[in-house]
Amino acid sequence: MSTDHIDDVKRYASGANEKAVAGIVKHLGIALKSKDASLVSCSSKEELARVHESWCKKKLGQADDAAIDAAIKEVCEKMKADKQKKRVTFYYLLAEKFGKVDALA
Repeated sequence: MSTDHIDDVKRYASGANEKAVAGIVKHLGIALKSKDASLVSCSSKEELARVHESWCKKKLGQADDAAIDAAIKEVCEKMKADKQKKRVTFYYLLAEKFGKVDALA
């Protein structure tokens, strides 16, 4: 696995779980080959809806829509300085927010 993912996650979570990062990379698989698919756009409602449903609900098992939306908004705010928000980092921060990092390792 590329250390780029781990290094980017560690910019936001200094004690990042490398096995969890590897789990996210494995989950995303071939999607990471596409530059567009490897990034999250906080300005795209469709994109955030996809993160909400596919990652937060299906993968992380979250059910509270308001809590999911608040967490996504918080991660967007946390990463606002990055013009290109890397999907692996975005997903890791959401997993961290919901206490699910260990489940991804």
